[in-house]
Amino acid sequence: MSHDKIAFVHRRLANAKKTCEEVATFHIANQLWNTSVNRLYYACYYAVSALLYYYDFESKTHSGTKRLFELHFIKTGIIDPQFGDFYAKLFAMRQNADYEDGIEYEKDDVIVLVEPANLLISVVQKVLTN
Repeated sequence: MSHDKIAFVHRRLANAKKTCEEVATFHIANQLWNTSVNRLYYACYYAVSALLYYYDFESKTHSGTKRLFELHFIKTGIIDPQFGDFYAKLFAMRQNADYEDGIEYEKDDVIVLVEPANLLISVVQKVLTN
């Protein structure tokens, strides 16, 4: 495996973790609920896209990334289906937060997303290190 590929995967995972930390320390602290949803989605997206890249699966869209993750890692049992469900939920919430007028998430909607987002990133990292 090329050094560039490994470096890309490490950068993406580091970015995923950093983004989750920023949500907890800044966005939530400042009650930026829709922005928190957006950033939590992107944190998970960075991890999932690193996983797909490592295994040579390529997608040009967020929907495609979600589909490839489901097809190659959730349906195969490599990653527990709860994380596929969570990623799909976060994907939908981010779409709503970013593109639907009048959608305003609240603290209770967001706080429950932080731990599963961190867990998803950890699970992806475990798959990559095994």
